[in-house]
Amino acid sequence: MATGDLTAVEGTDVYYVDVGAYDVPGYGSVYILDADRPAVVDTGLGTNVDVIVDALDEIGIDSLEYILATHVHLDHAGGAGYLADIYPEATVLIHDIGVRHLIDPSRLVEGTKAAVGEQWQYYDDPKPVPEDRIEGIEGGDEIDLGDRTVDVIHAPGHAPHQVLFHDRADDVLFSGDAAGIRPDDSDRLVPTSPPVNFDLEGCLDDADTIAERNPDYLCFGHFGAVAFTPALMDEYVDVLSSWVDSVCEKRAELADDDAVIEHFVETAELIEPWGERKSRAEARLNTKGVLRYLDQQEFFFVRLSTEKVDINRILSP
Repeated sequence: MATGDLTAVEGTDVYYVDVGAYDVPGYGSVYILDADRPAVVDTGLGTNVDVIVDALDEIGIDSLEYILATHVHLDHAGGAGYLADIYPEATVLIHDIGVRHLIDPSRLVEGTKAAVGEQWQYYDDPKPVPEDRIEGIEGGDEIDLGDRTVDVIHAPGHAPHQVLFHDRADDVLFSGDAAGIRPDDSDRLVPTSPPVNFDLEGCLDDADTIAERNPDYLCFGHFGAVAFTPALMDEYVDVLSSWVDSVCEKRAELADDDAVIEHFVETAELIEPWGERKSRAEARLNTKGVLRYLDQQEFFFVRLSTEKVDINRILSP
């Protein structure tokens, strides 16, 4: 696909458009639900909002009821404020934890810059969403789109503010980053483990949640829609677990985190259609996230072994 290409999910009222995230094809999907009360799922980086508007025009949608964000990471929610400005009747919905970050994105921008480094050049500074235009949602909520109901499912493994959206009418599930990454025109799954909130056990639980839902179609944030089988999530569990194991083993071997990161950047498999630049940048980000996760695990178990700790208090939200 190329930036601006619009694809219909066969037999449904769902479409997706390639928003050209990071100036590469086949990485960033924004989904459109052509419902009685139209909605989009995710918004991209904010750099190519005109691509989303053009796609809505092509479908024949001139107003939006909802802008649904799977989570606040700026490759998914960076365009929310821009779209809200273009469609003044639309309400932005995001998990309760993420609401304040879209109203005032300053801390989100600071954290993103620290995480993505040189990739920040491909972002736009997010436009704040007015407080009266955004509402918090949580797992168990339902979104009424008139001719269909969308279930909200909390999926905090990738980030505590991540949710899945399940369009029951067309049996399409929008996974954000909970199902990993599936490059365009590829049969393989690629792990996603960015800092600072990646949690392996939570991600594995989220994969189980998707398998239990067993939708007809799974819509990846990166990239596109595929016919779903539970075996797809079995594959992702193996891919993600093996990835974390490989970083853990290399850290034990090298005993220097910078060297670990550079190892995985230099040996990164080049993924088409992203090319070398994005493939290596993805490896850098994902390695940093696993290393932080391993640090958190080490802290947790050291604390348990050296202090009288109430484990129920630690695990409580």
